[in-house]
Amino acid sequence: MGWFSSSPESQRSQEIRAGTVAPTRAERARCWEARDGYFACLDKNNIVDALKDEKAAGKACGEQSKVFERDCAAQWVTYFKKWRVQDIQKRQRIKELEAQGANKLDVQTDFTPRS
Repeated sequence: MGWFSSSPESQRSQEIRAGTVAPTRAERARCWEARDGYFACLDKNNIVDALKDEKAAGKACGEQSKVFERDCAAQWVTYFKKWRVQDIQKRQRIKELEAQGANKLDVQTDFTPRS
């Protein structure tokens, strides 16, 4: 084994992180588990935007971040971090609207006919 050789597993992980191969169902589940652990740490430390507060997130959740970035494609990591911020903002806005007396509407987001 030479200095630059790597196991097939680590090569596959690198390909997934780079986005050159699609992850299997098990690999996606591992990614989601790592994401959930990372987000739980961010929640515990009151960090909403891990991209803006990168230093605080790294200090508080460095280990979880390493696992998240190891187990997910790089583009997924960025997507999930942005999605989290938007989801938190959406939930806060809904709470504000409900506090103002807004009525909740039953909205269908697909185009299948209702029964």
